[in-house]
Amino acid sequence: MAIRDLLTDYFRCPPGCCSLEVSGDPIGDPGFFRFGDAVCYGQPCAGESSSDVTSELYDVAHDVRFEGSKCLVSFDPSDVVENLRRERYVPDSRGGVPGTVGLLMREGYYLLRPWLRVSMRRYLQRFFLQGRLKTSFPAWPVDRSVEKILQNLMRLALQNGSSEKIPFIWFWPQGKSGCVVMTHDVETSSGLEFCPSLMDINDSYQVKASFQLIPGARYNVSREILDQIWIRGHEVNVHDWSHDGHLFSDHGLFLEKAAKINQSAKEFRATGFRSGALYRNSDWYDALAFAYDMSIPNVGHLDPQAGGCCTIMPYFIGHILEIPVTTTQDYSLFHILGDYSIDLWRRQLGLILESNGLASFIVHPDYILEKSARATYVALLECLSQLREEQNVWLARPGEVNAWWRSRCNMRLVHDGSEWRIEGPGKEQARVAYATLKGNDLTYAFAEDRAAGRFARVV
Repeated sequence: MAIRDLLTDYFRCPPGCCSLEVSGDPIGDPGFFRFGDAVCYGQPCAGESSSDVTSELYDVAHDVRFEGSKCLVSFDPSDVVENLRRERYVPDSRGGVPGTVGLLMREGYYLLRPWLRVSMRRYLQRFFLQGRLKTSFPAWPVDRSVEKILQNLMRLALQNGSSEKIPFIWFWPQGKSGCVVMTHDVETSSGLEFCPSLMDINDSYQVKASFQLIPGARYNVSREILDQIWIRGHEVNVHDWSHDGHLFSDHGLFLEKAAKINQSAKEFRATGFRSGALYRNSDWYDALAFAYDMSIPNVGHLDPQAGGCCTIMPYFIGHILEIPVTTTQDYSLFHILGDYSIDLWRRQLGLILESNGLASFIVHPDYILEKSARATYVALLECLSQLREEQNVWLARPGEVNAWWRSRCNMRLVHDGSEWRIEGPGKEQARVAYATLKGNDLTYAFAEDRAAGRFARVV
């Protein structure tokens, strides 16, 4: 993918709006380097990459040069962005403890898990995950490497002097400043029984959510509960097959279970999927018959599988739209970090929304049965309601995000005299925005705001 296509894909700007090109050929083995304030993984065309992200990394921003109307960079941003989104920087693609010992530990844990109390699971998981938060990459608690790369490229496109403003289709419908998605993974029969009450709590704050249900053996998913969730305006999606930690352990086994999972999607009327414990292998996603997936964390430090996609925006993996998990799960917050406040969630929301991103939450019905945990969840809902009113944040179901992102990807900007207009299905929900430079800062403004000298966002 050419750089201009990468920017067009992300910003939905006109294809000819930038003249950025890659200078040179990739050298050396894939490794880490920098592009200004962004950590990259791939093969630069100048300097050296490093296998150790904690070492002093070469900055390819030093090699940027302008030749006439062209801006030349010494790495392939498309390759780097794909490497980050697909977690190709992780030594063991399955994460966790590598090798036979790690697989045996996982099998033993899931064999005993039904009989382990939360206190014992908490102890084992704290032992297993100790030191993860000290990992420097992806950056905790939110990693915006992909956004930083793309924003730096947009700065260069503006700096080369071909245009003082670049139009693009705003990220969210109706000019919303960012997006929040609430999801509930239902792990036990107790959690399933609590779902109607949880819907009551959500509805009291006008927050519609997605409920991920396990189709295989854990509990009985009745037609009654499916209908109740859908009728009340929430969504149902498929959560793994049996949530035993083995879905991605073997490709042949995965294909067998994928066929059953796809059949469950028809029974649930589901268009989305999430794997158990966020185990994943995006190279196998073509076997899943879903419109979107929600299994890849932004930062996986507190999840069994290490890694993270390093982005706070949806992106495509083949035919599937990935809606990444961009905030800490409730179980990790309560039982790994021992935190019953919403301070970390607030911090993550701030980092995500200042880049107009997507904040997606996983709150399990199973883990908010206890009074203090439920009070924390209610405090989160109050915070989200405030963001909706005060910061124009879009509180959406994942199915709505999928529909919008696909519509936006099929829209295009058309030059109409001195202005730009949007064409394509759903254009009435979209807004034209402009990227400009204010000093060295990249700014976003809607067309009407820019005309009045108002800037919507500095990034």
